[in-house]
Amino acid sequence: MADHHPELVDDALRASGATHAELREAHRGWQARLHSRTYPGGERGYRLALGPPEREVGRQVGDLTCRALMWPVPLWPDLRWEVLCAPGGGAVWNEWLVRAPGAPAPRLDRVEDLTPWSCVVDDVARAFPPAAPLPADAPSRARLAVTAPGTGERVVAHFTWGLLQFTGPS
Repeated sequence: MADHHPELVDDALRASGATHAELREAHRGWQARLHSRTYPGGERGYRLALGPPEREVGRQVGDLTCRALMWPVPLWPDLRWEVLCAPGGGAVWNEWLVRAPGAPAPRLDRVEDLTPWSCVVDDVARAFPPAAPLPADAPSRARLAVTAPGTGERVVAHFTWGLLQFTGPS
C-alpha cells in the first residue's frame, strides 16, 4: 500500500508505534514464510501465523461453497482480514480486508467520497450499483468500475488487499 500512499503508511506506523525497520522485518518474515518449502500453506499457514480466527463462516460464491476465516486488524478495528478457503484441503482462494460484521460502512454518496483507505471492495459495490469487477492488475489488487450517481461519470476504484487506494477514469 506504500506504493500508492506512503504518507498513510507513515501515519499508520506512528499510530501503531512501529518503525519502518520493524515494518520491513515483518514483511521479510511474512515473505520468507510464503516462499518456504517447510512452512505450511493454505489455511494451516494462516492459523499458525495469526492464531485461531475470530470468526469462521460458510460462504457461497456462485455455485461454490467455501469457508471465510476472519481475524481482527488492530490498525482498523472496523475491518477484518478475511481468508476464503476451499472445502477439504484448505486451499486459499482469496485474502483481503473486509468490513467487520456489524460495523457500519462509510457513507459513500458521491465519487468524491471514495478516499484512500476509507472503504473496502464490498462497501463500494453496495454504494454504487451496479459495480462491475474488472480484471486485477496484480494478485493483491482488485478493481471495480462504478458509475457516479447523478452525473453518470464512470470511474475505476483501485484496491490493494481489498482496501481502496485511488479512483481514476475508466
